[in-house]
Amino acid sequence: MTPAWTILSAFAGALLVLLLPARMARVIALAASLVGAMAAAISCLTRLGNPADPVWSFDRPWIPSLGVRFHLAADGLSLTLLLLTGIVAVAGVLFSWNVERRPRAFFAFFLTIIGGVYGVFLSRDAFLLFVCYEIVILPKYMLIAIWGSTHKEYGAMKLTMYSIGASALIIIGLVVAYAAAGGTSFDLAHLAAAQYSPALQAWAFPVLFLGFAVLAGMWPFHTWAPTGHVAAPTAASMLLAGVVMKLGAYGALCVAMPLFPQGFEQWKPVIAGLAVIGIVYGALTALSQKDLKFVIGYSSVSHMGFVLLGLAAGTHWGLRGAVLQMISHGIIAGLLFGIAGRVVYERTHTRDLSELRKFDLWRTLPGATVGFTLATAASMGLPGFSGFVAEISVAIGLWQSYPWLVPVIAVGIIITGAFSLRALHKTFFPVRKSDDAVAPALPCLTWPEISAISLLIAVSLAIGIYPKPWVVLIDDGLRSPLFQSILSKP
Repeated sequence: MTPAWTILSAFAGALLVLLLPARMARVIALAASLVGAMAAAISCLTRLGNPADPVWSFDRPWIPSLGVRFHLAADGLSLTLLLLTGIVAVAGVLFSWNVERRPRAFFAFFLTIIGGVYGVFLSRDAFLLFVCYEIVILPKYMLIAIWGSTHKEYGAMKLTMYSIGASALIIIGLVVAYAAAGGTSFDLAHLAAAQYSPALQAWAFPVLFLGFAVLAGMWPFHTWAPTGHVAAPTAASMLLAGVVMKLGAYGALCVAMPLFPQGFEQWKPVIAGLAVIGIVYGALTALSQKDLKFVIGYSSVSHMGFVLLGLAAGTHWGLRGAVLQMISHGIIAGLLFGIAGRVVYERTHTRDLSELRKFDLWRTLPGATVGFTLATAASMGLPGFSGFVAEISVAIGLWQSYPWLVPVIAVGIIITGAFSLRALHKTFFPVRKSDDAVAPALPCLTWPEISAISLLIAVSLAIGIYPKPWVVLIDDGLRSPLFQSILSKP
């Protein structure tokens, strides 16, 4: 199976869901997600076993008059993100197994988002990448506006407006690069090889980078993220935090930075500063929240700050750590949102940390308690989980470029521990008085829920205990000529 099966399975699955009876929608969605995940996993194993082989590529003319080609390729870096997407997709379908309202439309939108995400990670033509990037916008809006909950129309519209505004910046940056490179090709390698004047790079880089960084949740353009996460249904929250935010970080790393390396060099202290503010601000705001999904939403802003900080470091360790953090946060955020939205909220009908006290969840939902406790440990970056491997890599990269910022992010990590333990304590291990009413019985975890929780925990543990395969694949991608102009240190 080639990486192309990831895109084909997602879009074919979306079409089949619409054509076949509604009772088959979840089964088709799960099958399509499994095929995509298997294709990504097989492609990763193939690359690990044959690292000297040329990367898989598919290149055909698309719009010859503009020099646009349908060019897909999959180096190790792209493959790791494809696998992340496949894993989150499978877990998202499992956590959505109970969807009864318009299931065909729900899973069709879900798979369309997955297909667009796969397309972005595989695109090597800037125009094609932008098209796949745009495919994701409408299904995001529909999932939140139709199947969402708290202020769903507001959350959906805010997310969409931010996405459209960011897309406008992206297309401006890409058109400028295309025109300045001769107006003959949108191929990323061609655009990155062009010689742009320092004056052009000084303003074109922040325009293009900001367009992508908005979706990555960069402070102060992050405000769509918590409201969008909270308003979204469980599967959409998992996709937003797990893979959609990674599109912005991926675009910043693989498009904005290689195209305008001198602009990146000029602006990277600003990016580092905003990333540090995002880490501390997101953690402090999460510490004060009363809604469990808002805690997780603001924690995503904080954790994505580590991704941007790794990018700003501009070193091999920093970029490696940034990609590892993309993967780690995608898994952990998906798990946290899955348990908070599907398992807890669907049974208790509240996400208020004070209200959850009366349900005594560690007794009534022991399986969810174990899952959320492990997810909290991973989110805090404890050794043995993926978060530790990612954050230590970013810290090493940051030390090479901005050692004076390391103590500041240490403060962010401490606050992360505080809000994580607070949310865990208040949700699952509340202090109960002797005269409190007996906690109501709650339905046990279903097999789809158990499967999704087990899958995500297993992946986080696998990365934390033995990160070598992931590191090898990421390093394979970072050896591409695309990144040599921005890597300042090994």
